[in-house]
Amino acid sequence: MKGDQDKDTKKSGADMKDSRRDRLKLALRENLKRRKSQARGRSDAGPSSETADVSLDDASGEKPDA
Repeated sequence: MKGDQDKDTKKSGADMKDSRRDRLKLALRENLKRRKSQARGRSDAGPSSETADVSLDDASGEKPDA
């Protein structure tokens, strides 16, 4: 009888590890998707933010010296 109970607890422990591993794998995948999306958004917004720094009075398009 006790041997059967030990097998059940070991199996549930392995199942818990598998479910934890699956949750972590899913969380990592979602995190990677989010980071890639953020990087794409930054690369799209990059050139437009540089043009905002150019002075309207400066026709050459060069940044004024500080």
